[in-house]
Amino acid sequence: MSSFGRFARSSLSRPGRVATVAAVVVGILLPFWVGGYWLSTLVFVLIAALGALGLDVLTGRTGQISLGHAFFLMVGAYAGGYLGGNLHLSALLWIPAAGVVAGILGALTALTAMRLRGLYLGIVTLGLVFIGGQWLAPSWRTVSGGPGGRSLPVPGNGSFSFSNGLSIGSLSIDENGLYYYLAFILLGLGMIYVHNLGRSRIGRNMAAVRDRELAAAVLGVNVARTKTTAFIVSSIMAGLAGAMYGSFLGFVTPGEFDLLLSIQYVIMIVVGGLGSLWGPALGALFVVGLPAFLQNEAANLPFLEGGARTTGIPVADATYIVYGVLLVVLLLLEPRGLVGLAQRIGSLVRRRRAVPKELGVVTSLTQEG
Repeated sequence: MSSFGRFARSSLSRPGRVATVAAVVVGILLPFWVGGYWLSTLVFVLIAALGALGLDVLTGRTGQISLGHAFFLMVGAYAGGYLGGNLHLSALLWIPAAGVVAGILGALTALTAMRLRGLYLGIVTLGLVFIGGQWLAPSWRTVSGGPGGRSLPVPGNGSFSFSNGLSIGSLSIDENGLYYYLAFILLGLGMIYVHNLGRSRIGRNMAAVRDRELAAAVLGVNVARTKTTAFIVSSIMAGLAGAMYGSFLGFVTPGEFDLLLSIQYVIMIVVGGLGSLWGPALGALFVVGLPAFLQNEAANLPFLEGGARTTGIPVADATYIVYGVLLVVLLLLEPRGLVGLAQRIGSLVRRRRAVPKELGVVTSLTQEG
């Protein structure tokens, strides 16, 4: 049985299995239904979802606050750029290697997590963003290209390159489509891994550390090893996402990996639903998809500045306003995020479907009596 089959049958309910299969089928066919603008937006959504999935392992599943996720995204981007651009390695090597480099730095960061927790740990991880983005990346010109940034290679292997697209018979997939499927596969593999991790002993240890670190230690959980594992997994996924992000953009600068980017990733996992498998993907769709939607529809929305209209709210400002309002409303109504909201709607639908059946049983019993 394939990994996806084991993933779908292991613990998902029947509606969950149906939803998973439907999501996979729609995801495979989606590039043939949307235009270039929305296809490139979906690529960014999938890449962000992969990075958010890693942060959720650390924060949502292990309870370690991190504001330095942008640092590991930057490490993945520049490691991939150097290995693929300077050393001319195949994408089969430089993309995974970017995740490995970020994972090694994540393991070193975990040494700090052994002594700190909560807000203090968040402040320390925040320091990584300033050290990396403000000093290390601009200074290390061989790897980063300096303050002006550097280009990243397009994935390829031998004579095959994403820039040339792919033709299979009458089926043609352009560069954006190839990036989409690569990001789709990486996210799918990441979700399967995180799902299995949560059901393993390490995953149960993570949940114990998140709920009560002292009690977990008393019960025999190796807290240091658990935190280190969470940091490594989180950093590897961030490194992969950073390498994909930089390659898809084609060019990155140190200023892109700032505190705002880290905060956006925190918003993704909170809005999507902490500690849930689908939460990072839904949160990424919200955080990345909303600005793209407002930008595309600016000319049709009277309160936005766009098209021939020079008055109104700039799209960037409107995005932050909508972020804030929806974030407050959502967390007040459903603290479990979009995943919790979907579960609540599903439960309501199932209860309403059950009512007519119960009424039918009561009616038949009455008639028989």
